[in-house]
Amino acid sequence: MEANDPKIGDLISELPEDLRGSAEEKAGLERMLDALTHRPAPTGRVLRMWCLGSLQAKLAAAYGLAWLRGSFTGTERKAQLKNEAHYRGALRTLAGMGYMRGAMTKLGQVMSSYPQVTPKQYVETLRALHFEAPPMHFSLLREYLRGELGADPEDVFAEFDRKALAAASLGQVHRARLKTGEDVVVKVQYPGIAKTIHGDFANLRLLLAPMRLMRDWDATMAQLEEIERVLTLETDYAAELANAEEVRSELSGLEDVIVPRMYPEHSTPHVLTMEHLPGVHVQDFMRSRPAQSLRNRHAAQIFRATSRLFHSGRMLAADPNPGNYLFLPDGRLGLIDFGCLRRLDPDEQETVNLGYTNPLDSEQAASVLLQRCHLLSETEMADSERLRILREVHAWYWQPLTIDGEFDFSDPEHLRRGFESSWSILRRRYHKAMPVLTWMNRTFCGTRAMAYLLQAKVNLAQIDREELERA
Repeated sequence: MEANDPKIGDLISELPEDLRGSAEEKAGLERMLDALTHRPAPTGRVLRMWCLGSLQAKLAAAYGLAWLRGSFTGTERKAQLKNEAHYRGALRTLAGMGYMRGAMTKLGQVMSSYPQVTPKQYVETLRALHFEAPPMHFSLLREYLRGELGADPEDVFAEFDRKALAAASLGQVHRARLKTGEDVVVKVQYPGIAKTIHGDFANLRLLLAPMRLMRDWDATMAQLEEIERVLTLETDYAAELANAEEVRSELSGLEDVIVPRMYPEHSTPHVLTMEHLPGVHVQDFMRSRPAQSLRNRHAAQIFRATSRLFHSGRMLAADPNPGNYLFLPDGRLGLIDFGCLRRLDPDEQETVNLGYTNPLDSEQAASVLLQRCHLLSETEMADSERLRILREVHAWYWQPLTIDGEFDFSDPEHLRRGFESSWSILRRRYHKAMPVLTWMNRTFCGTRAMAYLLQAKVNLAQIDREELERA
């Protein structure tokens, strides 16, 4: 598992000259990032709320200043000021979310995963949150591992790299070698990270409290509870180890998709040791200018693995971000993160399957599907505008599955249309839905964003049809 994406310092050095600051300011920023490695994530609700408020204030100030300056300049200069504001905002968001970790870093990862929605400067800078969030200093890590594994890492492993290979939202990863000779990676969870998730959601409910009289309040709270529940499960590495073994078994028939072997004897609920896969992430893979056929193959691997887990395993691999896929030199695809695995109960599976058995061009079938998925009352079913917007979103979901042949996922219009339809739902507060749809959305959008990053063309209809028939 390798993470050769740009370091935070590299990103800063590529900023326009007037944004880099003086040598003293750059040194100060580097000291700030280094200091974060010595500081555990803040876990108290009040402190996290203050950090978030401070971040919001800084972002507002950056954009406000750019707006004022742009009011007195020409069109070209306005565009430059806007780009500068994006870069400043991205750097501040990177520092704030990197420090807060947990759910806030997850949000930053999501922002960086959708290049047709998030400003380019945010995508380029926040992409570091997949791999380059400030890691724990080794002195903190050693003490933490001693408590988890019962001994110093040098005593547990034959070799243990002190420098983190990658650091993300919930933990950091180190290369190591077992005393039996196997090359492994050790994922170490940040102390108290589960508490930060509960604190962030408690703060979010507090911020939303004035809206409790709005329509669909209960449905909104149910969706938040579902998101909190699944994100909290991601902090249980014992559960992730079990998930990985289940996924490994389910995908064992796919020779070109590999799930790393887990090592329970070197794992705990907060430490996970797994086989090392010698692959690269999508940015490095694309820098090698791979052939179209290879890009198509890797996108097809992602879609087939996702489809097989869904149809045969009744599971949603609901965290399809770029950091969770590795492209191996021999053409195989590596899947490396299984904390966010959402299992479907029979009723959820039956409801989602309506989309496969009842096409949306049938008015009656579409009404049944929308009513069940979005928990609509008879009064809401009579709202023609609501049904129109919901149908637009579902039509976007199912579009690649209705085309008999290759679908061009490199077309930015496809992603843009999907997110515009989803934004219409949020803007009109039509977001009431079965909680599982949150994870369906994340899976659908994330896998298609990966296909977009790969600039791939895939016959998704054929893949999904084969996996549905197999199941």
